[in-house]
Amino acid sequence: MLGMSASPPADPGLRRARAAIAAAFFTQGLVFISLTTRLPRFQDRWDLGELALSGVLLMMVLLAGAGSLVAERLAPRLDSAVVLRAGLLVIACSVAAVVLAPTTLVFVLALAAYGVGLGLVDATGNMQAVALEHRMGRVVLPSCHGAWTLGGVVAAVLTLATSGAPWSAVAAVAVLPLAATAAPYLARDHGTAATSTETDVPWRAIVMIGLALVVFYTVDTAAATWGPVYLDDVFDAPEDLVALATLPYLVASGLVRLVGDRLTEQVGAVRLLRAGAAVAFVALALVVAAPSWPVAVVGFTLLGCGVAVVAPLSFSAAAALAGRDADPATRHARVDAVVARFNQFNYAGALLGAVMTGAVGAGSLRVGFAVPLVLVVALFWLARAFAPADDVVSEPSAGT
Repeated sequence: MLGMSASPPADPGLRRARAAIAAAFFTQGLVFISLTTRLPRFQDRWDLGELALSGVLLMMVLLAGAGSLVAERLAPRLDSAVVLRAGLLVIACSVAAVVLAPTTLVFVLALAAYGVGLGLVDATGNMQAVALEHRMGRVVLPSCHGAWTLGGVVAAVLTLATSGAPWSAVAAVAVLPLAATAAPYLARDHGTAATSTETDVPWRAIVMIGLALVVFYTVDTAAATWGPVYLDDVFDAPEDLVALATLPYLVASGLVRLVGDRLTEQVGAVRLLRAGAAVAFVALALVVAAPSWPVAVVGFTLLGCGVAVVAPLSFSAAAALAGRDADPATRHARVDAVVARFNQFNYAGALLGAVMTGAVGAGSLRVGFAVPLVLVVALFWLARAFAPADDVVSEPSAGT
């Protein structure tokens, strides 16, 4: 049964690595939400319409996918910890450039660089978390994704609190990923080598789990990217309050993830995902039909409750399937490959959520939010792919 022990790991090195990995997730969440909650200001600053913004987001998503593939190639040679640090450095530099850009061209190029860094950190951060799971013999991905959510909550609060601050002050966000490059991430045991290839990875089962991840990121990215714009355009909400589309969503998601491990133990992944899908469907219907922006905010809050555990359970289940019946070194080789490729489902969902929501909703974002509303129904069917996860108990691995 998937679940995390309440006791901390005995090895001080693993405790430090766990804190470092959580810090990387926290940083990624804080930076990403810092940018998305300011999309209305970016639109005004560079005079971007919904279609133009969708095009820029499409570029960023595609380059994030490319960054994830680069991570798959580099991680076996350089170690995922090294590639993670490189990705954080790229994010630090690109975020500062996005905020301080003097022209539209510089803004677009900086956002492209951020996309590559986003992919590098997404892939290697999850590699690190899965490696830690196998080393410790317990699930840690929900808490790591919870750290991402916490970072997003902090970012949304900061956006609300600093709405009147000088625009250039936002560039200070770049300090955090720069500092995170010095964290003690989990290093690979270079004395251990894989003894077989990854050809026997059960890709068909993993693809089914990946489709659930696509649905999650469609919903998640639509809420994070277009939620503030939705409140601004459809309801003309006060500019300093549009981040409320994101903040309650993240708080609700974070709270559910805090108890997600125990809920999974008690009711199982399949039942938990289906119950969440029902809540998410109702929430999105409320968002689409909302008569006022406070009602839409209630919808986004319920949405966070509904979809919170989909992503961490997806990565855990995919990694468990990839590493089943393998020696530690072979399991590590398989899992790193699977995590990097599995991360592509993230960007497929982000493409639908960020680009399709904006493109379909070019006339009205009410119509745009119908995209995730329809897709979330698929979780009722896809949840059955998580059934093996309810019986998997990870074993400690020598690989990292």
